Amino acid sequence: MTSGQLMFRKAEKSDADQIFALAREFALTFRPERASFDAAFPQLLENEDTLLIVATLDGAVRGYLLGFSHLTLFANGPVAWVEEAMIENKYRRHGIGRRLLEEFETWARSRGAGYVAMATRRAAEFYGALGYEVAGTYYRKMCN
Repeated sequence: MTSGQLMFRKAEKSDADQIFALAREFALTFRPERASFDAAFPQLLENEDTLLIVATLDGAVRGYLLGFSHLTLFANGPVAWVEEAMIENKYRRHGIGRRLLEEFETWARSRGAGYVAMATRRAAEFYGALGYEVAGTYYRKMCN
């Protein structure tokens, strides 16, 4: 990494192009389309049950995390779900993902979430080192 200052903050409208570029790198099953992204992005920024945070270095977005808090019946209140977490390839293994997840965990606790979870087939060692454990199997059925 360069010697610049690494910062973490909520995403802003001006981050759209850089986040879109990272989202295209993230997606394996789907290919993000700009029109759909542009329709969803401002809604995510405005939704109080959504946290979209970015890691910036020298003013450029190098990673982002998108997560949600929602009510449940079984957990006696809200839980938090990480939907997307992406770090630009050359900035991985520098603590950015850990810091993004810590920021999300702090937000989740502030909302009274019983736990934080995500579905992923990647980075099992990373999540295990942060105290996450395998807790289930993820099923998916395409709608179209």
